[in-house]
Amino acid sequence: DLVNAQQARRILDRIVGYQLSPLLWRKIRRGLSAGRVQSVATRLVVEREEEIRAFQPQEYWSIQADLGRVRPNLGGFQAMFHGREKKMELHSEAEADAVIQAVSGQPFTVSKVKRQDKLRNPAPPFTTSTLQQEASRKLNMTPARTMSIAQQLYEGVDITGEGTVGLITYMRTDSLRVSDDALAAARDYIGGRFGNDYLPAKPRHYKTKKNAQDAHEAVRPTNPLLDPESIRSSLSADQYKLYKLIWDRFMASLMANCVQNTSQVDILAGDYLFKASGYSVKFDGHTVLYVEGRDEEKDSETGGPLPLLAVGDVLIKRELKGNQHFTQPPPRFTEATLIKTLEENGIGRPSTYAPTIGTILAREYIEREGK
Repeated sequence: DLVNAQQARRILDRIVGYQLSPLLWRKIRRGLSAGRVQSVATRLVVEREEEIRAFQPQEYWSIQADLGRVRPNLGGFQAMFHGREKKMELHSEAEADAVIQAVSGQPFTVSKVKRQDKLRNPAPPFTTSTLQQEASRKLNMTPARTMSIAQQLYEGVDITGEGTVGLITYMRTDSLRVSDDALAAARDYIGGRFGNDYLPAKPRHYKTKKNAQDAHEAVRPTNPLLDPESIRSSLSADQYKLYKLIWDRFMASLMANCVQNTSQVDILAGDYLFKASGYSVKFDGHTVLYVEGRDEEKDSETGGPLPLLAVGDVLIKRELKGNQHFTQPPPRFTEATLIKTLEENGIGRPSTYAPTIGTILAREYIEREGK
């Protein structure tokens, strides 16, 4: 099957790359190219751009209530309009004003309080794809730059007093496997530096995706005891940043869960329901070292801790205001989200993401604007 897969790729390369590239040279301009992976990556960007151009924004409104406890020493908090039993959509200022009028003279009363502990798992160690995505989000590095610096860290860096040391495992991989030796060394380090509370009872093992080629381990520090600060003077600025990202992510992936105290409160005002939610960190766990980056900030009503509220509490209404919003088109790709989409659709291999994006940028099929 593996041989047949390789043959199929070779035939596709000949049909797509060999046949179409010369056509592009003749009809458009010399130096252009088509390919089994680059053409699909270009198509993804084109389709997203068409979606953005065809997008019609829709108006919607939200209503925010600034509330407080009767005792003045307790801080205020925000609750958002929900509707009745089901969520109500507000499509215009008139609809929002009607709700504000209806609840203006009503008492705001707590009808339900739900508190629970929520566990946040750490992110797994890096694969090629997640390393390129996270370096793009957090360090603003292009995939090509990330791979070039990772190559330097893999091949070896002169460390004062140690000689040339290969600092990370092979950086072209889609496996999440970690060797038992590295696991044991990392757990010893975590226990020594952070204390046993930060170690899960059993070592963590991550499941590799079904179609991954498991030839190499996850991308991790070769020696977990070499923390980034101890070798910073031997590394260039970019080498240090990337090594720290890989080291932090690997160590955090083996640490205990973060525990959050979450509260969700339902508040009734006349016939209408408002909801407030918030959380506080009970135990920081792996987040003491590393928090995974996000592509788009999610609109979340979850903020800091809420005051201690009980069912039946009557609240003071400080302010009630309607806010106008418009639905947004899907965002353009960043290098991180394009790599993620290629990987999710099984297009290309870990070793091809960076060169593919480099190629379609160089051919001017796509252009980079900011990120």
